[in-house]
Amino acid sequence: MAALGAVALAGWFAWTGGIPLPLPLPLPPTLPLPVPPPATNIPIPRPPRLPEIRIPQPAPAITSPVERILVEKSARRMTIFQRDGNPRVMSIALGFAPEGDKVQQGDGKTPEGIFTVDRLNDRSSFTLSLGLDYPRPEDRARASAEGVDPGGDIMIHGQPNQVDEGFKVRGDWTAGCIAVTNPEIRELFAHTPIGTEVEIRP
Repeated sequence: MAALGAVALAGWFAWTGGIPLPLPLPLPPTLPLPVPPPATNIPIPRPPRLPEIRIPQPAPAITSPVERILVEKSARRMTIFQRDGNPRVMSIALGFAPEGDKVQQGDGKTPEGIFTVDRLNDRSSFTLSLGLDYPRPEDRARASAEGVDPGGDIMIHGQPNQVDEGFKVRGDWTAGCIAVTNPEIRELFAHTPIGTEVEIRP
């Protein structure tokens, strides 16, 4: 048996040229990979809501019939003259392009001149509204000469029905109307008769 082993060893050296082959190095031990936790529906945080404009709640000051309304566009001010008591002053918002007189439908301008309240609407797209008699004959004639539509539905109104009570829309945002807060339009609506004069100055 020893002789057979010697013969096998001699044959091995003869085949490899007498150089022993290197033995393979053992591989390093493998560590188990971490298993990720199962996916869950993690809610994505939403950005904070922008602050809204909260309006003060003024004490009612119109206590008698309104006889005249003066709108000063550049000052964003409306003064209400009542039969008894002091005038009531309100801050207003105008059309989205307030500079200049209204010329045509869609120009975003609030008309200028002397108008009258010709309708009251408690079912409008706003809290309440007082309609003005725009376009007057002269407004129609001017628009016709320029080949444009003079527009219409100019009102003094409150906030859009979608706005929460106690808040108001920022800036000049109407299509040409005059906007006040909801408490203010309720005062006006309750005391302004049809036929009341409304003067709108630049």
